Amino acid sequence: MEDFYANKCYKKEQGGNGKGDGKLNYKEFIKKVKDKDLEPVYLFYGDEYYLMDYTLKAIKDTFIDESFEALNYVVMNGSEVGFEKILNACETLPFMSDKRIVIVKNLPLFQSKKEASSQGEWNLPPSKNPLTKYIESLEDYMCLIFLEKQKSINKSNALYKAINKVGDVVEFTKLKGRDLDNWVKGKFKQYNKSISIPAINYFIQQSSYLDPNRSKTLYDLENEIIKISNYMTNSQEVTKEIIDLLMAQPLEMNIFNLLNNISQKNGENAIRLFNEMFMSNEPVLRILHMIVRQIRNMLHYKMLREKGYSKGEAFSKMGISKYEYEKVSSQSNNFTISQLERAMLYCLEADKTIKSSSADYHRLAMEILISNLCYQI
Repeated sequence: MEDFYANKCYKKEQGGNGKGDGKLNYKEFIKKVKDKDLEPVYLFYGDEYYLMDYTLKAIKDTFIDESFEALNYVVMNGSEVGFEKILNACETLPFMSDKRIVIVKNLPLFQSKKEASSQGEWNLPPSKNPLTKYIESLEDYMCLIFLEKQKSINKSNALYKAINKVGDVVEFTKLKGRDLDNWVKGKFKQYNKSISIPAINYFIQQSSYLDPNRSKTLYDLENEIIKISNYMTNSQEVTKEIIDLLMAQPLEMNIFNLLNNISQKNGENAIRLFNEMFMSNEPVLRILHMIVRQIRNMLHYKMLREKGYSKGEAFSKMGISKYEYEKVSSQSNNFTISQLERAMLYCLEADKTIKSSSADYHRLAMEILISNLCYQI
């Protein structure tokens, strides 16, 4: 085995790529695929699974002849295979192809020590695992891809460092800005639908895709696009009204609308909105929690501003998304600090009632709370 590694490493020294220059993003990697410029090893990780799956398909379509896919494109579950199986897959020459692609999903070496402890040979420290050393000697015909569908990776991991040295790390994060706008527009175009920039922005806002507290992916957006497109006739343009009609409102958006009606003392509309959420089987305590959170954020904002903090400083201290901050700062104009403090007391009272009574009274408790928030503060 030592001679095997020495041989391989000598070849690498003679013609190695000397990589190790940091992470790539999705767009940079797709360009390399189009240029047919692949390194021998990659780590893919991130929380945008749609882009990850799209990229694997692009690799397969570019480098693998469908007739020989079974011989040149191998997918393994890292929790079910050991080093020898990965070694054998990588040492097999491609058949009628310039490249052999091997995908290893969910390798325990990238997991925490606790998660990896029951995974046999992967229980070794990454620095002592033969795989860490082996990837430095991969031949040019090989492209070994480790696939980890998780938001972050331990960059001090020895295997991570080895991959970054001889190959590349590609992070798949959520699309933003113009890239996201173009993706949405392109997807609607695939279904022969047109959509304006304002409607795109509204669609993205309603989807909660950019909310860091929600695990939405482009798969979720694609499902909404398909639903809207199937409803429309060919001649229609996607409008705000159609989006409102067909897209389910996220709870956060309904809470914003509920608080807007409360701040305007519109009890009838506020109770109607609550009942719509209630009939949609949103848990009562979750609705209450979101109302409390919104009132607490408004109170926090009012107190920071009263202490002399600028809007930018208040935003930095509150630690919420820009969209939520804009809603909070706008809605708080309709309340005084003392009114918000009283609102918190009403919420506490409702919480005690709900937790100490049967489910039959939960709806009534919330309707009483909303009436108090509209007319008693």
